[in-house]
Amino acid sequence: MSKGLLHHIEIYVSDLNRSIEFWGWFLEELGYNAFQEWENGRSWKLEDTYIVFVQTEEQFLDVPYHRCRVGLNHLAFYAESRQHVDAITKKLEDIGINMLYTDNYPFAGGKDHYAVYFEDPDRIKVELVAP
Repeated sequence: MSKGLLHHIEIYVSDLNRSIEFWGWFLEELGYNAFQEWENGRSWKLEDTYIVFVQTEEQFLDVPYHRCRVGLNHLAFYAESRQHVDAITKKLEDIGINMLYTDNYPFAGGKDHYAVYFEDPDRIKVELVAP
């Protein structure tokens, strides 16, 4: 393994089934494969990196996630191309995902940054950017 590469990310979610439905198709579109499955969690893997989603225990659901609080702001993934960003954007819109910065699509991140921004079921911001 190369020093410093990301091994895995683990995200606690408010509704595991909703998160599986949302993240499953998106990660598979990016080349991830289903990796692990257990009663309270699911993961997807791409090469040596995997992403894990775990159901938050009821006692910790009283404070919802917000990206402006301390902690994770967003996850950004590379797309294959600008055409891939556009295709995923269309799919996201078709299934009713909450899109962000639509007035500035696809350059909300700057004139040389071709990307789409959207939210997962817990309102975690996700970015898909063309290389």
